[in-house]
Amino acid sequence: MKNFRKIFLLLLLIIGGKSYAQSVPQEGQDIINDLLFIADGFASPASESVAYQGTASWFTSARALEPWKVDVSLHANALFVPSSKKEFTVNDNDFANLTINGGDRGALIPTAFGSDSEVMFNGSFMGNDFSFQAIEGIDKGALFYPFAQVSVGLPYGFQVGVRALPELDVDGSKFSTYGVGLKYNFSQFFRFNKEEDLQLAAILAYDIFDVKYEFEQVSVPNLVNLNLIDVSAGIWMAEIMASKRYENFEIFGALGVAQSDFEYEFGGNGLGLGLVNSELATLNDKEAQFKGDIGFNLYFDRFKISTMATAGKFVNLNLGLHFLL
Repeated sequence: MKNFRKIFLLLLLIIGGKSYAQSVPQEGQDIINDLLFIADGFASPASESVAYQGTASWFTSARALEPWKVDVSLHANALFVPSSKKEFTVNDNDFANLTINGGDRGALIPTAFGSDSEVMFNGSFMGNDFSFQAIEGIDKGALFYPFAQVSVGLPYGFQVGVRALPELDVDGSKFSTYGVGLKYNFSQFFRFNKEEDLQLAAILAYDIFDVKYEFEQVSVPNLVNLNLIDVSAGIWMAEIMASKRYENFEIFGALGVAQSDFEYEFGGNGLGLGLVNSELATLNDKEAQFKGDIGFNLYFDRFKISTMATAGKFVNLNLGLHFLL
């Protein structure tokens, strides 16, 4: 009897799923595919940027903290957006249903980082014409947000850190991040391993980074209304770090790779929203990016100030205030 119930429920889910998909005609499916094309161009730079935002300033020295020593830090992070990441090109032949207003065959429209747009799209669904303005970005050349981190020294040259930023509304976007990082010092095996000697370490970190971009509602009557896109990513980072201290000044650099696994989801309502998000899942992707970090620390009696610049497809700057307990 239990097996029969399981089979019966499974059949209901399959039949329900087919009925839901069939409730949207091909004309509606074409519109959804066109919206997905726009969404991909709109969100792609945002998903590329999370590898720089989510992995910034995990550790600022290759030397590990002494066992059970604690570093509590507050960070201000700034991501700088190049102009090439603020817009992308669309053409009429990119779409199955939509056309660009005014007979234009091509147009530049904003990404999530872009500004306002005068570009309009026209379409038709179930005999009714509709139009909407291109999705507009947050119009920011730089994104600023804070986060807190706690690091603890462990035996055998290890150091572990955890960071958190509950959802915070910053400049029209909502950021949140959580992560854990581990550092292992290699210099403990060197013959010379004094405070002022060159230090080498390996870093492994994992972050969950989520950012939501709101925009003016895009409406297709009787089909779907969209007003937000949520870009979430799980990010693995592996780096080799070197640092050298000169009394109260320390310089450091790191080279590594960040592997990001992206997921997208629209917010809104309407008959086609579930199908839009189901199709949007096909845009989920993985991307590996090489990154380089450089920075310095200034040490005081019970605290230090750290700075870090990360370069790649984006430039990310981080300023940290560390309290050593």
